[in-house]
Amino acid sequence: MSSTLFIIVIDWIMRQTTANTPRGIRWGTFTTLEDLDFADDLALMSHTYQHIQDRTSELEKYSGQMELKINIKKTEVMTLNVNNPGSVLLDGKTLPHVDTFTYLSSTVTTNGGAECDIKRRLSKARSALYNLQAVWRSGQYTIRTKLKLYSSCVLPVLLYGSECWRMTEQDQNKLSVFHTKSLRRILRIFWPHKISNEDLYIRCQQQDIATTIMRRLWMWIGHVLRKDQEDITKTALHWTPVGKRKRGRPKMTWRRTVEAEASKYQQTWGTLQKTANDRQKWKIFVTALHANGVQGQ
Repeated sequence: MSSTLFIIVIDWIMRQTTANTPRGIRWGTFTTLEDLDFADDLALMSHTYQHIQDRTSELEKYSGQMELKINIKKTEVMTLNVNNPGSVLLDGKTLPHVDTFTYLSSTVTTNGGAECDIKRRLSKARSALYNLQAVWRSGQYTIRTKLKLYSSCVLPVLLYGSECWRMTEQDQNKLSVFHTKSLRRILRIFWPHKISNEDLYIRCQQQDIATTIMRRLWMWIGHVLRKDQEDITKTALHWTPVGKRKRGRPKMTWRRTVEAEASKYQQTWGTLQKTANDRQKWKIFVTALHANGVQGQ
């Protein structure tokens, strides 16, 4: 009950903070996106420093009315394409500007890449793997049981948020090395004994990491495409920020990588939408991705 009351209070605070004049980022023709909230993890967004300052002051005011206080040490400002960052004050103190910050356990960066998040995921996955070291070494458990533990306790830690990663080949190689080393440890295959990755996947009934991530991505996209037209996640698939990009070759974004992958299978957003509405057809489509890879369990 206490957690429910807390959520109600936070919801009231944010409604008051974002009421009246729209000051968020342009989200649609007549709509703006003011904030992203999950419990007490709040993110305010705007195109101008003045609007951010106004929202921050209002958030501080309404939080104070409910006897809640914003943790200044955990409050940061991130800017994109700003040459001379201004100051945002909270309780008379200037909030720090950062290039990266963690939101809902995912690392967000100004360049939009996933390198920092993947590095953090690898660190957490290594810890999860190490904590189960006694299980990997034990002869009490079967290989089948160990692989199930790996799939349920280590891989989810490694691939949390991977649906939104914009990966480079180097990022993918790092993930693949961790995956194959972990499987070899479970099978107790150490140097000088050798086994190819293909044989390793077959013995473990696992997929290569690239196939695993790609299928997770498209399963998530299908879920989003089945949402209502006005849903925030569905809007984000086609959203384009206001303004002009710099001259030169466009950056490879998450959406461009998805569209490039879809074009390999002669798919457009329109055909993907139709396929996603039929769950069985979508499941077949996702299963067929990287069909040359090893099938999972």
